[in-house]
Amino acid sequence: MKILIDIGHPAHVHLFRYFYSEMNKRGHELFVTLKEVPAAQRLLKLYDIPFITLGRKSEGITGKATNQLLYDWRMLKLVRNERIDIGIGSSLTIAHVSRLTRMRSVMFDDDDDAVEPLMTKFGHPFTDIVVSPDSLRGRRRKKNTVFYPGYHELAYLHPAWFTPDPEVLSEAGLSDSDRFFVLRFNAFRAHHDRRAGGLSFEQKRSLISFLENYGRVIITSEKETELEFRRYQSGIAPDKIHSLIYYSSAFIGDSQTMSSEAAMLGVPSFRCNTFAGRLSSLEELEKRYGLTHAFQPSGFESMLNMLKDMLAKPELRSEWHARRDEMLKEKINVTNFMIQLVEDYPGILTVLKNDPEFFRNFMGRYTDE
Repeated sequence: MKILIDIGHPAHVHLFRYFYSEMNKRGHELFVTLKEVPAAQRLLKLYDIPFITLGRKSEGITGKATNQLLYDWRMLKLVRNERIDIGIGSSLTIAHVSRLTRMRSVMFDDDDDAVEPLMTKFGHPFTDIVVSPDSLRGRRRKKNTVFYPGYHELAYLHPAWFTPDPEVLSEAGLSDSDRFFVLRFNAFRAHHDRRAGGLSFEQKRSLISFLENYGRVIITSEKETELEFRRYQSGIAPDKIHSLIYYSSAFIGDSQTMSSEAAMLGVPSFRCNTFAGRLSSLEELEKRYGLTHAFQPSGFESMLNMLKDMLAKPELRSEWHARRDEMLKEKINVTNFMIQLVEDYPGILTVLKNDPEFFRNFMGRYTDE
C-alpha cells in the first residue's frame, strides 16, 4: 500500500512517528509531506524520516489561503505521480487532494468544531472520514467521524511506546533530587488562534518568580523568548522534551498540546489561555481524571493559588501517576489502532459500526498484554 502522511505542526511528527516506523516494517511505501516548519523539520531529521517540502507557511489569513492552493497543487502532483492509495494527517491539503484523485483521506482531528471554524468549513466536508477522541462525541458535525477512546498524545506517549530517558536530567544540569518545572509559551499563530491569547509578559514574570521559590524553572517556547527570560531557556533537544516533562514536578504554560502531553505522563499540568473550558479532550482530562487544570488569563491568580496548594502535597508524584493509570485503563494504544484502521480501510468502518467491543483489542498498558 502507498501511504501519504502530511505534517503541518511539530506535534504531528510525534503523532505519526511510530505509525510511520511500524508501517515501514510491514512493507508499505510511505511518503511524508511537510509545510516548512523548522521545528517539525528538525524532528523528522532526528527520527531519520525523509520528507517532501510543500512550501512555506504564512502568518496572515490571505497568505494562508494563497499558500493552501500551492500546497494542494504540489500534493496533487505527488499523489497522481505516485498513485498513492491513502493519505492521513490533520490538514486541509489531504482532504482537498482526495477529492481530485483516487486517494482516500483520513483526517485525525482532536479539536472541537467550535474552535476551528476554517477546518470545519474547508476541511471536514472534503475528507472521507474524520478520526477523533470520543470526548468530542456530540461536538462534531461531520457525519463520517470515527470516535475512539483515547487522545492524540497516546499515539506516542502510551507506555507501549514511550520510556523516559533519565539521561535528560544530566543534560539539563539536574540531579534526581532536584525539583524543577517546565514552562511552555505558545506563539498562537495557527488559523484557529485568531483572537486567542495566553500568558502576558507580566504574568510570565510573576509565574517564574513564584516557581523559583520551589525549584528550578526551565522554559521551552515556540517563539524567541523575551530577553529577560532567556536564561531559563531549555537547551534540550526536541526529541528529549517529553522525558524532561516526565521528570518535572509540574508543567505550566499556555500550550494545549504540552498540557495534554504532561497529563499522559502523569505530571500535573496547568494551562492559562483563552481556550480554557473550550476543548473537550482537555476538559475530560481535567473533569474526569484530574490530570490537568485550565484557567482563563483573568484567572491567573487562582492558578497560582492552586499551584501553591498542590506543591504542598507530600505524595504529589504518586497521586498523579495513580490518576494517569486510571486514565490508561480506559484508553487505547492509538498507534496500534491507526495501523489497523489504515490497513483494513474502508472495510474496517463496518466492523467499527457493528462491533461495540472493537476497541478492547487496543487496551492494556503494553503491547504484549
